Amino acid sequence: MINPRTPPRILIVTPEVTYLPDGMGNLANNLTAKAGGLADVSAALISALFDNGVDVHVAMPDYRAIFNEHLDPVLGKELNTVRERMPDERIHLAEDRAFFYKSKVYSNYGYKNINAALAFQREVINNIIPRVRPDLIHCNDWMTGLIPAFARQLSIPCLFTIHNIHTVKCPMSYIEDSGIDAASFWLHLFFEHHPSSCEKARDIDPVDFLTSGVFAAHFVNTVSPTFLSEIIEGQHGFIQAPLRQELANKRNAGCAAGILNAPEPSFNPATDKDLFCRYSPKDHVAGKIKNKRSIQESLGLTQDDKAPLFFWPSRLDAIQKGCQLLAEILYDIVSRHRDQNLEIVFVANGEFQVHFKEIVQFHGLYDRVAICDFDEHLARLAYGASDFVFMPSLFEPCGLPQMIGPIYGSLPIANDTGGLHDTVVHMDVDKDGGNGFLFNVYDSTGLLWAIEEAMNFYNLPQGVKARQIERIMTESTAAFNHAVTARQYVDLYEKMLERPLINPERI
Repeated sequence: MINPRTPPRILIVTPEVTYLPDGMGNLANNLTAKAGGLADVSAALISALFDNGVDVHVAMPDYRAIFNEHLDPVLGKELNTVRERMPDERIHLAEDRAFFYKSKVYSNYGYKNINAALAFQREVINNIIPRVRPDLIHCNDWMTGLIPAFARQLSIPCLFTIHNIHTVKCPMSYIEDSGIDAASFWLHLFFEHHPSSCEKARDIDPVDFLTSGVFAAHFVNTVSPTFLSEIIEGQHGFIQAPLRQELANKRNAGCAAGILNAPEPSFNPATDKDLFCRYSPKDHVAGKIKNKRSIQESLGLTQDDKAPLFFWPSRLDAIQKGCQLLAEILYDIVSRHRDQNLEIVFVANGEFQVHFKEIVQFHGLYDRVAICDFDEHLARLAYGASDFVFMPSLFEPCGLPQMIGPIYGSLPIANDTGGLHDTVVHMDVDKDGGNGFLFNVYDSTGLLWAIEEAMNFYNLPQGVKARQIERIMTESTAAFNHAVTARQYVDLYEKMLERPLINPERI
């Protein structure tokens, strides 16, 4: 039973994190392991909770090779201090050779990811949870999907957050062979087929990690409200029926919600050191022109302060991100607005990159289209230099570029889906409303229509346009931040615990 005089202890279990706050443990800021947005969200939530006095702990794999990349030789010698698990330590590293030598969080080989996930969860279940004795466990994505079943068996409230709908499956015998006593909580796991007994299910009936997390958790959230509804309503055929049904069951029981992620606080044009010229909403016009000149010069684009600049920030993935829609109309867009020197900058990796390079080469668009591998510094400069940011995703659990862009005065061009629907409102200058341009017919014609809407806005009188962008930058900074996100998670924790956290009003 929870002692009402003792502050609740929260254990956040995540396979990746960008940073951890100063004071949380030795070398906290050097434990960096990132594959995607989950790392940023985990870091932000942990920091917000810790900074506001919440008794928060974090469990993550001990990625020795990855961590050592961020350490100088002196700090490297001190890393053992972290692993000694001092009594006041809030960082709990799960140790296993499965992830000691990994150069990145996820492998290209599925079986290696499963082995790493099982090793991580074994350590959390067998060692970290008994040591930390949390009042609430917050798990993230399929690599933690077995832990809610263990938490359910122990009657520890558990929140399971879905950042990415990817899942894996394997037999319970394989799970047990990894050192996890799954037989002790098998009733809370989700099997591919309904098992009649533990023995019959053990070898032939695969356990679905992600769906198990949803099935067993006391509360579930996706990273946008609309994406949760889209899954339950069956709008995305690639999402399997069991996951849809379990999420529907949770929502019908009042145990599911959508909480939007938020960009890192460092995404601020007034303080961003990667910009050629920093600026605020009040002086964004001059600041963005200077950044535009800088990126045009560095990438060999036509030097023109008045050229509309479009930025592609997401991986070039034709399955989700919609890059093929832009490829179909790329030459048409540039040709239509040749007199204005319309320019496009890609700062993104992905298999589709080669197709854009071929289009640029075939049409000789080197002075109008720049295609660059992903680079954090260049991407930030592109936000500061661009007028518009592309987000034509087929589906989007949350998305961050469409939030970052408006903070920098770069307005999103987005498909009306998932997290994009929740964060982008179509521009209505007459009513001083909106922050971007939405299309709802998912094809190149729909995208072209939205681009033309963006160009109509771009060609408004400078004073009218500047006033709207100043409004959008100000509103976006207030709406898209970690304080807002953390407050919603704190509300969820309090609902699940039926008691307040420490100083929640400060968040």
